[in-house]
Amino acid sequence: MSLNPTEFRKAMGCFATGVTIITVDLDGEVHGMTANAFASVSLDPMLVLVCVDHSTRTHSHLHAKKRFGINVLSEGQRALSEYYARAERDHEHAETEAGARFDRTERGTPMLHGSLAFLECRLHSAEVAGDHTIFIAEVEDVVVREGEPLLFFRGKYRKVGEEVGK
Repeated sequence: MSLNPTEFRKAMGCFATGVTIITVDLDGEVHGMTANAFASVSLDPMLVLVCVDHSTRTHSHLHAKKRFGINVLSEGQRALSEYYARAERDHEHAETEAGARFDRTERGTPMLHGSLAFLECRLHSAEVAGDHTIFIAEVEDVVVREGEPLLFFRGKYRKVGEEVGK
């Protein structure tokens, strides 16, 4: 066995995940990024985490704003995931290029239309871990909708398959 970044990435790709878009308002403008390194941390208090690469613009926006949204994507939102996964995103064209439409919460956090779930979050803590920061946030509000999730497995988008029996 040899450990290298390619093999590590391949191994991590074996873990099927949902896909989220992290949204933040900065000076009235929506900024976002696709993230699948997202997880629940605690029920009491309600905490979640998201891991963000230091090189992304969203990284500095999360530190500055300390409030953000996590949009859990539905199966029909692949174009949005791909749009916000690009290294240099032009947020002004998100609606025309990828169909992004946003509402604002009472606190001003951008909430993506059509997502399966939306969590409005306030930064609780941040921990540097290698080339990423683990942002832990307290969930202040949630919206849940019906539908099926967009999944990611071995470098490809997927749909939910058959239910596994007992």
